Amino acid sequence: MDRLLVMRSFVTVAKVGSFSGAAKLLGTSGSLISRHVADLEKQVGVRLVNRTARSVSLTEPGVRYSQFAQRILDEIDDEDANLAEAHDRPEGTLSIICPKWIGSLDLGDAIAAFSVAHPKITVRFELGGMSDRTYDFLDDGFDVAFHTRDLRDSSVRLKKIASLPFVLCAAESYIAAHGMLTDPNDLARHDCLVHVNDPVWRIGHGHASTLHKIRNVAFSSNSYIALQKAAVHGRGIALIPHRPAYDDLVSGALRVLLPELPVPARSLYAIYGPAQQAPRKVEVFLDFLTRWFSSNPIPAFEL
Repeated sequence: MDRLLVMRSFVTVAKVGSFSGAAKLLGTSGSLISRHVADLEKQVGVRLVNRTARSVSLTEPGVRYSQFAQRILDEIDDEDANLAEAHDRPEGTLSIICPKWIGSLDLGDAIAAFSVAHPKITVRFELGGMSDRTYDFLDDGFDVAFHTRDLRDSSVRLKKIASLPFVLCAAESYIAAHGMLTDPNDLARHDCLVHVNDPVWRIGHGHASTLHKIRNVAFSSNSYIALQKAAVHGRGIALIPHRPAYDDLVSGALRVLLPELPVPARSLYAIYGPAQQAPRKVEVFLDFLTRWFSSNPIPAFEL
């Protein structure tokens, strides 16, 4: 029988001096409480109570063991309360992981702002090193992971944080040397700058969208920032996140291609543990990031 269960029954008997009184406090039957105490006596190997027709009293070992058991149960109850309180407080260490390309863009700014707004939460933020298995981040000690894929896995929970706009663009120097892109199918004859995890480009929305596997790869990288720099230098056509490219688009260093067929945005998802109620620090973090992206939209600019 469960040791803590029978200890709690015994301690209650010691307090009230009867099996029936203990049963009433614990919401069970006197016969079950009696069995609990008998089982505990069997486990410790000594008689703990004196049973008479009218009352129950403790033996000398019973007095000693009741004090010991009470200390153990009090420590357990205190620790349970402390853990529950910590779960409900937005403080402690929050461990976050995401792919390098996401963390080096908007998400890095948003997490930095969160850390300033919540100084009682110590942020651990790592880029890269993510497994293909969606739940491995939990085994590695992280509270939250970020993806741009809509992952359906019962072992984790998922929340959409924001949409990350992308843009198809090139430098004027590239356009002058190779001609303007007028049709998505013409990508096959153009030099393209490709992220190693994004070899297929979707151009347009809805029924007008088309998929294009990029075969003429002139420059590849696992960093969209590197692709952006290569595009500014006129190396080819790039499909890159809109926000970091904004200044280059405004200045004219980059030019939007096929503006009548804008490329779809990528959804930014936060993935966290499967518990029914996430720790308060995780809830506060996800709410903050959702508001941050909503409050910091990309400024509009004239094409």
